[in-house]
Amino acid sequence: MSDTFSQADVEVVEREECFRGFYKLDRLHLRHRLFAGGMGKLINRELFVRHDAVCVLPYDPRRDEVVLIEQFRVGALDKSRNPWLLELVAGLIDKDEQPEEVARREAMEEAGLTLGALWPLSVYYPSPGGSDERVHLFVGRCDSVGAGGIHGLEEEGEDIRVHVLSFEDALARVRDGRIDNAASIMALQWLALNRDEVRGLWT
Repeated sequence: MSDTFSQADVEVVEREECFRGFYKLDRLHLRHRLFAGGMGKLINRELFVRHDAVCVLPYDPRRDEVVLIEQFRVGALDKSRNPWLLELVAGLIDKDEQPEEVARREAMEEAGLTLGALWPLSVYYPSPGGSDERVHLFVGRCDSVGAGGIHGLEEEGEDIRVHVLSFEDALARVRDGRIDNAASIMALQWLALNRDEVRGLWT
């Protein structure tokens, strides 16, 4: 991997605003420097412009349980038999919010949970070929006793069911494909590798 390229090696000739709604879609006409040298030809790329997001895996280290949420996802409608997915707590970052604030706010809105310590795992691009979104991924300490029920904001069309699973059950669902969204897989696999350290510090 080379660190020789930067934003300065990309020339944006034109940027069109194709759609403006809750999300945005732009079309960029650009050229960029080539590995073999020189600048490449003019290419067109459509870009899904999104707010950055926060995903948090609530984890009870004393009971070795995780709290996951289930909700309808339109992106899974055409390609999954069941478009209700088991996921992490998640939300978009508003302009003046820090990722940790979003994690705590969404945990309360979506799962009725108050989070303790937050363990940052990663900041990553989920789909950089066509979107500029970056995701801040956390594990959050929680007390899973009494967690459950139906949550979400009615004004945002949210209908969210909360599940408490043993860590081993959640990991088994990753292995057999019942949990099939990226942030959940990443957080649960990270916890599988680091669970002893997390439990040692949080219990």
